[in-house]
Amino acid sequence: MKRGCKIPGNAAIWTGGLIVIGFIAVGIFAPYIAPWDPLKVNLDMKLAGPSGNYPFGTDQMGRDILSRLMYGTRTSLFYSVAVLGAMLAVSVPVGIVAGYVGGKVDHIIMRFIDILLAFPSLILSLAITGMLGPGLLNLLLAFASVWWTGYARIIRGMVLQIKEKDYITAARAGGATHLQIVLRHVLPHAVSPIIVLASVEIGTIILSVSGLSFLGLGAQPPTPEWGVMLSDSRPYMQTDPQLMLFPGLTVMVVVLGFNLVGEGLRRMLRGTG
Repeated sequence: MKRGCKIPGNAAIWTGGLIVIGFIAVGIFAPYIAPWDPLKVNLDMKLAGPSGNYPFGTDQMGRDILSRLMYGTRTSLFYSVAVLGAMLAVSVPVGIVAGYVGGKVDHIIMRFIDILLAFPSLILSLAITGMLGPGLLNLLLAFASVWWTGYARIIRGMVLQIKEKDYITAARAGGATHLQIVLRHVLPHAVSPIIVLASVEIGTIILSVSGLSFLGLGAQPPTPEWGVMLSDSRPYMQTDPQLMLFPGLTVMVVVLGFNLVGEGLRRMLRGTG
């Protein structure tokens, strides 16, 4: 019997799902469960270590780290999901049109995508954010305007396979219009792979959003956001490592949760979970 160390698909979904749901719940109920106001400054308690009143300690302004992490969950997850939604809103219709229509339309769309993909996505996002200025809304626009290309290419590939199926041929023979075929047959069969793709990719988006906030191009202080907290902690890495440790662990755990969900869904879709 072969043995492996991989987590089975169902177990991965359950484990990752519990992590993700836990973070979503924390984000929703942060105003009710956070022990302190995340923006409250208390210089008398600055850089305090973990204690009963401050389980994760305080930052350089005396603000409770745990409360800021809880409120930061709302900010980080909301904007990451918003980026993902904006990317899908562009990539899904573009990919379907390119794959289903084909011909010159497909050629023009794919050449345009090839041009955009010739530039590193992160560098292009940095450039756009630099032109628009710092801020989470500008960050959302920068990511959505660049990162949709990879999704559109993948969705196009799926549609190229789906449109050759017998049920598509039967629908055409039955007199169904192109719009009816897309809405009734192509899109429903592409939903599952798109969900898997999105669940895996959102971890990367969270890292990217936090990373650009870390660089000062996303959320701005004193907004409680994980990347901002990591950025603020840089001068205190050696003397007060908890300032960077807890936000870093938070990002790592939530990304792990989404990756487990995506991996579990991928295995179930392939019938190997």
